[in-house]
Amino acid sequence: MSKAVPPLAAADEHRAPHGPERLGEVVLPDIGDLAARLRFCPQDGRIWLDERRMILLHVSAFASMRRELIDSLGIESARGLLTRMGYESGSTDATFARRVRAHQSATEAFLSGPQLHSLEGIVRVVPVALDFDIANGHYYGEFLWFDSFEADAHIGTYGLVAEPICWTQIGYACGYTSTFMGRPILYREIECRATGHSHCRIIGKPFEEWDDVDRDLAKFQPEAFANRYDLGKTAKRAAPAADANKNQPHFGDLLVGASSAFVAACHMLQKVARTRATVLFLGETGVGKEMFARTLHSISDRADKPFVSLNCAAIPENLVEAELFGVERGAYTGAIEARAGRFERADGGTLFLDEIGSLNLAAQGKLLRALQEGEIERVGGKQVKKVDVRVIAATNVDLGAAVKDGRFRSDLIYRLNVFPIRVPPLRERRDDIPHLMNHFLRKFAARHGKTVTGFAPRAIDALLDYDYPGNIRELENMIERAVILTADGGPIEVAHLFSGDSASGHHLGLGRDGNLTRELTHQAAATGDANDLVDRVLSGKCTLEKIENQLIEAAVAKADGNLSQAARMLGMTRAQLAYRHAKLHEMPTS
Repeated sequence: MSKAVPPLAAADEHRAPHGPERLGEVVLPDIGDLAARLRFCPQDGRIWLDERRMILLHVSAFASMRRELIDSLGIESARGLLTRMGYESGSTDATFARRVRAHQSATEAFLSGPQLHSLEGIVRVVPVALDFDIANGHYYGEFLWFDSFEADAHIGTYGLVAEPICWTQIGYACGYTSTFMGRPILYREIECRATGHSHCRIIGKPFEEWDDVDRDLAKFQPEAFANRYDLGKTAKRAAPAADANKNQPHFGDLLVGASSAFVAACHMLQKVARTRATVLFLGETGVGKEMFARTLHSISDRADKPFVSLNCAAIPENLVEAELFGVERGAYTGAIEARAGRFERADGGTLFLDEIGSLNLAAQGKLLRALQEGEIERVGGKQVKKVDVRVIAATNVDLGAAVKDGRFRSDLIYRLNVFPIRVPPLRERRDDIPHLMNHFLRKFAARHGKTVTGFAPRAIDALLDYDYPGNIRELENMIERAVILTADGGPIEVAHLFSGDSASGHHLGLGRDGNLTRELTHQAAATGDANDLVDRVLSGKCTLEKIENQLIEAAVAKADGNLSQAARMLGMTRAQLAYRHAKLHEMPTS
């Protein structure tokens, strides 16, 4: 365990912008800007922190829930669940902090986290030492916690215990800092009031700088197969058993995430893994359906048997049956030898059929028979072959609508839809973005032999704000391109992520470096009103966020509610505008 260090001296006043941030004598920023975002609407039964709905919860009620979780799940499972719950809360607050204090120093923006933890009634946080450099991925933080609500809850139920127990709060600190830094940061509670100390003390560092992180990693693993290597790939770990990773996906092919949507999908995967049930993965293009399918195979009883995949959309219609069921010699012109199909090659294992909705009706009928009877017949053949294959299918289209249009058999849907799993799009699992960023950075730095220190602050902002119409596949491609473009030994900048892709660049229209603000400034300059705009912002009469919101509303009104037309006016995509416009109208008015 790392030894605590004294507060560090203030950084040199001539350091470069976005360089290392060091905290010497601690002076927390005024909390007024955060407190002003907290609104109580008793007549509506709602409490809001900015646009996020909050609740007041009795500590005694939390203590009862906590005890029931420990008693029913066991202490380790309860610890992991509460840690992940705190992680999601911290990640949400980090996004909020980046927006609210976008024009303050990185240190002031970061300290929003400890202040929000206090504002939300969780614990009073006192920073002891803070040293971070976002672009170089360096982080060290040490904090004291006073009057921890979680310690109160635990002591009231169990009395003093042997190990630290502020699990939700540790999860919050990890989620907040990981999202703020754009890379996974692990905190450990080295002193806890529930163990007899007068206060709690936590220390945070990147995962790879800690010793023996296996137990810490387990907190972020909703199931054993998730985040298996990502967070602690280079960390110092206890030696694993010889066969511990026998059937685990390799570093480039693992499920990574911490969001509730990701966790729910992982739990569904674990439930169905040991069965023979047919699984149907539903989700948009690029969400990682094949990765989920491969993981399902690797944790099933068929892991030592073949995993065979077929993209149904990539095979010409006249060859689909031959690919699925095989072909006998002379069955058609060009069939010069007999060839086994995907079902035969997957015998005993798993067959993954991607883009299942593109199969023609004839192939659908034969697939239905293979699923029902466990039998296939090669094209041009007369012999029926028994096969033992588990079928996993995936689609990004509405199969129900395809049935209505006469493009898909309803009886085949019933066979495929035994156990559907929806893989959420990346915009619904934003808490996973820092983990995916770090995972892909390591993956492609190793693949291309590059040394990349991390992500520049503005690159992190861009990646957290982007809507990812291409989902995880798009993020993966962006980071691979950025790794290639980045100078050896340097950080990834915004230009590296979107270089040569002006269409993607328009998606950066939100946030402190957003295109909307630049567009408004350019318009003001063209009409001679630039100075007035600057004066309004600097005098505090108006915020950039408010100006952006007004611009969105004005564009939608001018387009008579046509979001596509309004998006073209603003240089954005329709999806990006629709997301922001919907958020504006969800915000409370009181």
